[in-house]
Amino acid sequence: MLLNDFYTLDNAHADGNSFSATIRFNAAHAIFSGHFPGQPVVPGVCMIQIVKELLEECMERKILLTQAPQVKFLQLITPETAPVLLMSWTQEKSDIVLTAGFKTEKDLFKMSARFC
Repeated sequence: MLLNDFYTLDNAHADGNSFSATIRFNAAHAIFSGHFPGQPVVPGVCMIQIVKELLEECMERKILLTQAPQVKFLQLITPETAPVLLMSWTQEKSDIVLTAGFKTEKDLFKMSARFC
């Protein structure tokens, strides 16, 4: 898990099939020394992992990403950025259909995905 190591949460709020929180990144984390030296940015795979981890917490079970028809990296996210993560989902039989995004004043990352 990246939670409490790579990032922490502020103002986390879960309500039924939605979740929101402010993400605070650990600028001293080793990930940033390699991605990229001198100009650190949050790796896209870490953004997807954060969404997955927090959805698992909300669902209180392990899940598997099976489809991601939309993943858009709209702006670079630096360790100093404190984006708000917004997630909402529906249950379709055994699948979870999710939309998620990181934003500040503008959208930084958007994702739609299916988990089982």
